[in-house]
Amino acid sequence: MDSRRPPLAPACRTLPEYLRHWAESTPDRRAFTFVDHPAPHSRGVHRTLTWRRLDLRVRALAARLAEEAEPGARVALLCPQGVEYVTGFLATLAAGMVAVPLYPPGLPGHADRLAGVLADARPAAVVTTSAVRQEVADFCARTGRDGGTRIVCADAVPDDESHGFRPSDTDAGATAYLQYTSGSTRAPAGVEITHANVVTNARQALTAYGADVHPVTCVGWLPLYHDMGLVLSVAAPVVRGLLSVLMDPTAFLREPVRWLRLLAAHPRALSAAPNFAYDYCAATVTDSQKADLRLDGVHALINGSEPVRPGTADRFHAAFADRGLAPTTHCPSYGLAEATVFVSAARPGAPLGRFALDRDALAAGKALPARPDDPRAVLLAGCGTPAGQRIRIVDPATGAALSEGEVGEIRVQGPNVGRGYWQRAEESERVFGALLPDAEDSSGGRWLRTGDLGAVLDGQLIVTGRLKDLVIVDGRNHYPQDIEATAQDAHPAVRPDRLAVFAVPGSSGERVVVVAEHVRTTTLTDLDVPNVVRAVRGAVSGRHGLRLHDVVLVPPGSVARTSSGKVSRALTRERYLDGMYTAPPASRKAAG
Repeated sequence: MDSRRPPLAPACRTLPEYLRHWAESTPDRRAFTFVDHPAPHSRGVHRTLTWRRLDLRVRALAARLAEEAEPGARVALLCPQGVEYVTGFLATLAAGMVAVPLYPPGLPGHADRLAGVLADARPAAVVTTSAVRQEVADFCARTGRDGGTRIVCADAVPDDESHGFRPSDTDAGATAYLQYTSGSTRAPAGVEITHANVVTNARQALTAYGADVHPVTCVGWLPLYHDMGLVLSVAAPVVRGLLSVLMDPTAFLREPVRWLRLLAAHPRALSAAPNFAYDYCAATVTDSQKADLRLDGVHALINGSEPVRPGTADRFHAAFADRGLAPTTHCPSYGLAEATVFVSAARPGAPLGRFALDRDALAAGKALPARPDDPRAVLLAGCGTPAGQRIRIVDPATGAALSEGEVGEIRVQGPNVGRGYWQRAEESERVFGALLPDAEDSSGGRWLRTGDLGAVLDGQLIVTGRLKDLVIVDGRNHYPQDIEATAQDAHPAVRPDRLAVFAVPGSSGERVVVVAEHVRTTTLTDLDVPNVVRAVRGAVSGRHGLRLHDVVLVPPGSVARTSSGKVSRALTRERYLDGMYTAPPASRKAAG
């Protein structure tokens, strides 16, 4: 029977131990469901594994992996989204090996990154599926990994290989997997996440979102190779014994109402998505598609963007309020791969924390209130309070603690913080080994330098941007995402959330460049490009007091993105400096 409320979770050390517990105590409860959409207008084909069936598949695959590699070896997961990905991840951990969550080579635009990560991780084996095995084998051959890397198809291992297999007695402090960072500001690096880290962070997330006592259904389309997708859709359900319903990210992008239908179909749904997904749903889901949605049962919707925009939550709620969606379901959150994923979160049921900040004061490092109706105000949403860990806002240069309302680097300390970067001892010491000089740090421990900027206001964490992304012109700090928001609102031809702002060197200091994609409904030849450029320049000048050096309008898909879907300002800047964006009319550039 599949009763509504799962029993309370025991205190296990690793995810495979939790899996075994649920397989023994609730064997016939549903564990994971993957909803496939094989046709353009498919309502979804469901494939479900119970806890008993999942445990059997994990033990069979783990037994096969034990034949192919030694304990502690890295195993790369190159599976498509689906139950085989879940099986492969858990089987690697059960075999005492180190998982490297990745993606098949066919993911558009990310072959170079995949090759780089495989060269860095040097896996002894690759887990994939029969459907993409040849694609994986060909890629390994092209990148010189066909000799010593064994390829195992998760769906081709027979059940009877599970007979007699016992999961490895792994220490909780051992590395469970390498979570490669998205590379939005630098080259990808593999964060060593221990078994204790992921179990702890799953518990922290469950507590923060009210799922530690009351049952929820985890519903997700985020890629499982992404830190939030892996923890929210795999680790947390395994720790708590919850049903996790998965779909492919591509299925969401092709028809976003599919995600909303899954939210409506499952009681107390808990899900996560970045800013663009909420805006995308609000803009594209039609009235006829909304008609059969009932969203009054949604428990919490996590927004993990940096920063979270209150307007996004408002537009999403306005679009679906008549479908029963409560305004208090939106939970702005903050996290990063180096802390497994979850750090701080607004709690479900609480009103959205809204902060209107003075733009000039923010540029000077002060989070001072402004009138919400001031057109120059910066509007940000609060990311709540830490989930079972500590946060400090410090001066990035000295490490000295800052007072409430002062903007500085966010530093994190807690049992969920990873042990460091794989084979990068010097960088690991710098990032994971920060000390706070102030006497108030009674812990005396090491802190994680997040590289993110923020402040604490009214007891809530406010994330203002990335330290490395700051644009400094004439001694003033400008947040690129703030300029991007202005630029995308300046003209309807600018594609939302598909633009990058960065600085390039000039003869008299840094110059600011905007590279923006145009909307899919037009082409560059049909657009009045000089008019779009003038609109962007005028808006940025009026709101930020900035003279843009260059505004480049490019076709959809041209702005670089990370494997997790975020815009990569660093790579877009690199492409710009390399001349990869062809020079349109001279009218786009400022003189000098």
